[in-house]
Amino acid sequence: MDRQRDVRSLPKAHLHLHFTGSMRPATLLELADKHGIRLPEALSSEHPPKLRATDERGWFRFQRLYDTARSCLRDESDIRRLVRETAEDERADGSRWLEIQVDPTSYAPLLGGLTPTLELVLDAVREASEATGVGIRVLVAANRMKSPMDARTLARLAVRYADQGVIGFGLSNDERRGLARDFDRAFAIARGGGLIAAPHGGELAGPDSVRDCLDDLGATRIGHGVRAAEDPRLLQRLADRQVTCEVCPASNVALGVYDSPEQVPLRTLFEAGVPLALGADDPLLFGSRLADQYLLARAAHGFTDAELAELARQSIRSSRAPEHVLKELLGEIDAWLVEEPA
Repeated sequence: MDRQRDVRSLPKAHLHLHFTGSMRPATLLELADKHGIRLPEALSSEHPPKLRATDERGWFRFQRLYDTARSCLRDESDIRRLVRETAEDERADGSRWLEIQVDPTSYAPLLGGLTPTLELVLDAVREASEATGVGIRVLVAANRMKSPMDARTLARLAVRYADQGVIGFGLSNDERRGLARDFDRAFAIARGGGLIAAPHGGELAGPDSVRDCLDDLGATRIGHGVRAAEDPRLLQRLADRQVTCEVCPASNVALGVYDSPEQVPLRTLFEAGVPLALGADDPLLFGSRLADQYLLARAAHGFTDAELAELARQSIRSSRAPEHVLKELLGEIDAWLVEEPA
């Protein structure tokens, strides 16, 4: 039997983390107090809220809680604090490279507009990266619930900052709402500017939503993508094209996509040859961070240390980390695997 090593010392990349959702619960309480915002009990208690988003009412409650938390980020110091603390938490979990997803539209009214907001986030990212040693880049994400024209505006903005820390373009919110092809022009702009296409798909909606992300948006990474396991031909397509699925096991269970961690088709995807990058999605609401996803893979799916190391390798290879960083981190994973457990 494989001896178990500390997954928090396993070097890894984190490719599916939302900006507001990365906040520490204690920080949310302090920012709410600072700005005089009254939080619902679901956000002010010591435990993560109970969520189930497989119906519209459940998703609306999740989104309302997320929006309330986001409303507590109101000035420059709040943004810098969130990014710095997130980088510290990533480092503690063994994350050496982070690609964090943000929709600047939500913060723009209080921070001077879209461009100043993105510039602030990028500056905060540079500052936090230097302080912690965690490499950090940004994906700009459009919102399915807003117009395709808004998405095109964000795509153009993202491309303008492609040489200053923006590496990708995403599409978030409930994939059951709207059609992927409505956003095809925005993704064409992003891909034309050298950004990776990483829309959400295959979580609340089924395999067809993953297929639409591939066919209509040119996706090279899929946010979630777990429902692809229901279609063997789609699994083969993802494996053949080496399209990464950013799988967030704890999130899948918390939102009711699966009833238990054991039901998340992590091993099905892994054994089909689909590249995976485990992610925490929104730790603020789901109560677990990146290392916990690796612990879940071990406990619920029997992943050995060698297999966990391979998951970490896949996360790093799927990132936009520079070549010298890739080589360094892959070497450190090999070293982790040959060291004796403490």
